[in-house]
Amino acid sequence: MAEVHAIAHARAALVGNPSDGYHGATLATVLRNFAAEATVRDAPVDDLPDIDLVEATVRRFRRFAVMRGHTDTDRQVGITVSSTIPERVGLAGSSAIVVAVLRALSELFDVPIPSQELPSLALAVEVEELGIMAGLQDRVAQVYDTLVLMDFRPDEKRPAGQGAYEPLDPALLPPLYVAWRPDAAEPSQIVHRDLRERFDRGELRVHIAMAELRELALMARKALLGGDIDLLGNLINRSVDIRSAILDLKPEHWRMVQLARDCGASANYTGSGGAIIGTHAGPDMLAELREALEADGCEVIEPAVAPAQSV
Repeated sequence: MAEVHAIAHARAALVGNPSDGYHGATLATVLRNFAAEATVRDAPVDDLPDIDLVEATVRRFRRFAVMRGHTDTDRQVGITVSSTIPERVGLAGSSAIVVAVLRALSELFDVPIPSQELPSLALAVEVEELGIMAGLQDRVAQVYDTLVLMDFRPDEKRPAGQGAYEPLDPALLPPLYVAWRPDAAEPSQIVHRDLRERFDRGELRVHIAMAELRELALMARKALLGGDIDLLGNLINRSVDIRSAILDLKPEHWRMVQLARDCGASANYTGSGGAIIGTHAGPDMLAELREALEADGCEVIEPAVAPAQSV
C-alpha cells in the first residue's frame, strides 16, 4: 500500500506584512524549529482526521487534479497530520498543514503542482473552501522553504493571483530571535477580516500603509544583499509602527515589541497572531532580551532559518 510523508515549516514575516493580501510585498522566512507533518496513504475508504483544513484540502486537490486531466482522483486515502507549530500566534500553523497535505497528495497521486502555483492552491483551501481571510505570504515561504522576497503588485505578465517570488540565501540574515505569549493567542482571520473590509471600501490610510509596507520590503531586500543590518533593523521596526497606526493591537502583544526595543533589538509581528521576530546584536543582547520577555510570560527561541547541513 503506497504511503507518502511530507512536511511544511513555520513561517515568520520580517518586513512588509500584512501587505501581501493588498498588492504589497513582504520579506519572510521559514522557521525550521517547527513543522506540520502529513502522511497520506491509499485506503479502502477515505479516513481523514476530523479537521476542516484537511477535508477542505482533499476536496480542493481533487478538483485541481481533475482540471489537470487526471482520472484516478477518486482513489480513497487515509491521512494523518501532526504539528509542533505553536497555535494562533502568527507562525502560519494552518497553512503549514495545508501545504504538507497538498505535497503528500501531489506525490501519492502523481499530480505535479508547480511551485509557482502551489501557494495559490493552498490559499484557495482556506479562503474559498472555508471562508477564512488570509494572504499568500505564508504559503509562498512554506512552498519555497526558505527566505523569500515576494512582490504582489499586479502584473499582466503573471497569472492572476500570483506574485513575483525571489528566494534569497538565509545566510544573509543577521542573528534573529522569535518570541510569543502562549496565553495571548489570537486567530489571524480576526485581523484580516476587518482590514480587508477597510481596504475594499477605499480607506485612504490603509491604502497608503500598504504601499509603504511594499516599499519597506523591497528596501529590506537591498539591505540584506548589501549587508546593511542596521537598515534592516530599522525597516523591521518601521513595519510594526505602520501596523500599529492602522490596527488596534492587543496590549500584551505590543508590550513584547516595547520590551524588545528597550533591549536594543528590532521587532515586528511575524504574522497576525502576536508572535514577534527581530534582529539582535549578539549573545549579550539576546540574554537581556530573553530575560525581559520570559519575565513577561513569553517564550523565546533562536530561529533555525537555514537547512541542516548534511553529514
